[in-house]
Amino acid sequence: MDTQQAIVINGNEFSFDPGETILDVARRNNIDIPTLCYLRAASPTGSCRICVVEVQGADKLMPACATPASGNMVIQTESPRVIEARKLIIKLMLSSGNHNCAISGHGEETWTDFQMRVQKDDDSSELCPVWGDCRLQDLAYRYQVTGDQALETKIAYPMETANPFIIRDFSRCIQCGRCVQACNEVQVNNAIKFGYSGLQTKIIAGDDKPLKDSDCVFCGECVQVCPVGALVEKDARYKVRPWETSKVRTTCSYCGVGCQLYLHVKDNKVVKVTGVEEAAPNYGSLCVKGRFGYDFINSPERLTHPLIKENGEFRDATWDEALDYVAGKLQSIVDEHGADSLGFLTSARVTNEENYIAQKFVRAVLKTNNIDHCARL
Repeated sequence: MDTQQAIVINGNEFSFDPGETILDVARRNNIDIPTLCYLRAASPTGSCRICVVEVQGADKLMPACATPASGNMVIQTESPRVIEARKLIIKLMLSSGNHNCAISGHGEETWTDFQMRVQKDDDSSELCPVWGDCRLQDLAYRYQVTGDQALETKIAYPMETANPFIIRDFSRCIQCGRCVQACNEVQVNNAIKFGYSGLQTKIIAGDDKPLKDSDCVFCGECVQVCPVGALVEKDARYKVRPWETSKVRTTCSYCGVGCQLYLHVKDNKVVKVTGVEEAAPNYGSLCVKGRFGYDFINSPERLTHPLIKENGEFRDATWDEALDYVAGKLQSIVDEHGADSLGFLTSARVTNEENYIAQKFVRAVLKTNNIDHCARL
């Protein structure tokens, strides 16, 4: 192997391509380097420092996500020095807010006192709303870290609950910046950014206004990438735990793009939707309808069978009866006025397959070319 195009990670030699980072090479070869701030498809920042590794000859630990691979690098991903650095970072993060995930404490404050205080802030008697689905919690368990005896940081900003879709809990924000990158670099909505400085730093919308009054389009990309409980779906908060649901992969039905999504199902009801990050065409991204527009599925107002209006009133009908009724009406119009007296509208927001079937039916069966689409359907 050409040593100019190879690096050594944990004693094993691997090739790399120009432009790849240490993290890229490691992940391609199934070497686990933990991350919090790193977001695929966005520019690496190295801000959280969780992915630091030890590079032979370097004075300080290097962030794997932002350090380009170069020839003859010798790297250790889990050396004592690396592990100690990660433990310290995790401890400080756990002590920086209301991370009441059963592995956190705050200095001389007892666990009970801390839990009672967090429950008051949360207006809930439950543990953290993302307990069991939190990357910070996973790392705390992995490295056996608690927040005990670390400096507690006072919570500077109250929770934002004003908008209908997303809870913004600043007390659990670790300022990793993933939400900002997802909004600005992935979705390119530019609705949020870092604001203020020092201990007052927070993620702000516009000139620090509520999301509902900002340029946010509520696509929920920020919620999907948040590694902690700082951004949570409002309807799912404290109602959905990962071990209580099953995931069903499907295609979003709102338009013809074909976005892949997971339906999180509990007791035969959809309680949450997330994008499939490893699949085209959306790679995890969804619009506001795809991510939050699922309440209709279990609505008692949904039509479950065809209706036919007679004498100004609807009555239940079978599918065969309804289809025969429509077919008969169409045939009678064609017989009396000709096929070109009919016109059909499909939608640009349904699948290509559905539009193909519609035009095939209109042209081949009804013998007219009067078919168009309406984007508002």
